[in-house]
Amino acid sequence: MAWDGLGAFVRALEQRGELVRVRRPLDPHLEIAALADRVMKAHGPALLVEDVTGARFPLLVNAYGSRRRMSMALGVDDLEEHARAIEVLVHTRAPSSARELGQLALRLPELAHIPPRKVATGACQDVVQLGDDVDLGALPILTCWPHDGGPFITLPQVITRDPETGVRNVGCYRMQKLDRRTTAMHWQVHKTGARHFRRAKELGLRRLEVAVALGGDPALAYTATAPLPDGIDEWMFAGFLRRRSVATVGCKTVDLEVPADADLVLEGYVDPQEDLALEGPFGDHTGYYTPVDRFPRFHVTALTHRDGAVFPATVVGPPPMEDAWLGKATERLFLPLLRMLFPEIVDMNLPVEGAFHNLVLVSIKKQYPFHAARLAHGMWGSGQMSFSKVICVVDEDVDVQDVGQVAWRLLANLDPKRDLAFVDGPIDQLDHGANQALWGGKVCVDGTRKWKDEGYAREWPEPCRVDAATRARIDALVREIGLDASPAAVASGAHAAGVLSRVLGAARGVLERSRA
Repeated sequence: MAWDGLGAFVRALEQRGELVRVRRPLDPHLEIAALADRVMKAHGPALLVEDVTGARFPLLVNAYGSRRRMSMALGVDDLEEHARAIEVLVHTRAPSSARELGQLALRLPELAHIPPRKVATGACQDVVQLGDDVDLGALPILTCWPHDGGPFITLPQVITRDPETGVRNVGCYRMQKLDRRTTAMHWQVHKTGARHFRRAKELGLRRLEVAVALGGDPALAYTATAPLPDGIDEWMFAGFLRRRSVATVGCKTVDLEVPADADLVLEGYVDPQEDLALEGPFGDHTGYYTPVDRFPRFHVTALTHRDGAVFPATVVGPPPMEDAWLGKATERLFLPLLRMLFPEIVDMNLPVEGAFHNLVLVSIKKQYPFHAARLAHGMWGSGQMSFSKVICVVDEDVDVQDVGQVAWRLLANLDPKRDLAFVDGPIDQLDHGANQALWGGKVCVDGTRKWKDEGYAREWPEPCRVDAATRARIDALVREIGLDASPAAVASGAHAAGVLSRVLGAARGVLERSRA
């Protein structure tokens, strides 16, 4: 399903017990981010801050901060629904009979909503401010960490067009507020927005038009973060996820279109011939500050918004943070596409602590000697997987979503001298671990069982497992005595105990203060 703006999503979150309204005034300088960080690390709800000091709009944060909320944002009960739909789509064969052609035709109406459609008017332009009337100070832009260089817009949908081909790109790039009508635009060197900027500069252009949508259907902000293949339109992908085409409306001051149901829109341009602005530091998703660097200036020519607009924000930093679930959505939704290139893949996990690029856990159906290393090299040549620093490969019977199980099997099977394969390659611009920017070392860790063809002369042992017959009898027994000893139940019990402890601790604190 699709959401008509953030307000509709807020109401749905509240109805399902996934949101808390904060009605007391909170400062966008450090205070809101510190609260969001603490709530996120306690696995708490989304927050709607209704009174942001000095701003005219309420602020929504932690909206994507759990698997349930991430699934809601994409209009499904669980992310795997979209993954299954993508898998069916990519494995659709050309019809070989009249019957198959008829079955395919029945599915075509499901895909009719994918292309975006332009409309005459949109709620995002209920209120229009132009030129000197624009003041970014009216927005609740957060300063998240003590050493940040200033307030940053952290959840924008930045829209540009290739200056030669006209092909649209929508990306999520942080924007540091410099003054009332100017921001820095953090176009990292590998990103499509940076490529548009470089080409405009090569062509001698003085204006590369930019529009920034904020809010609207939360699926739109997700698709701006998604690692889509070059040339695949983000709003086409959003139409697939929403099961409804993205309605767009023309901007007031630039020749671009924006989502009609966006909550706020900034219109303007960057001048490729202008001196770059100093941007940063910024407490980033790596959990560390990224240093000051130079990036283009975005000049705002218009601010439009809907009546009752809600400003979206996210806080990134030491994991786990809200963006972990944006990454988890990408992991699940793009796994079927990765399997098209590597059908041997069984499952993949990008652990939160790996900050997206640092660690990949993947299980495979091993088919030939040194298969693990071959897979790692293939993944390093595939889109944003090229930035992965550590790829750990295990056998198909290992549940890569269970990090403890991966660690056990990986370490038990490992001979460091034999099973570590090092290469040099590109790294993410935000990575500070390498000796130089943009280039560093990577490693494949082969945790699969070894074959004689790989030089293993001994007999490889089997892991200890309960046999099927005994397992069936024990399954019946635990049900009979009312004991659920499954790992999920144990984890759930531990979580419940932790929640109960926190609730009792809070109640004790209130009681002590009332007695004082």
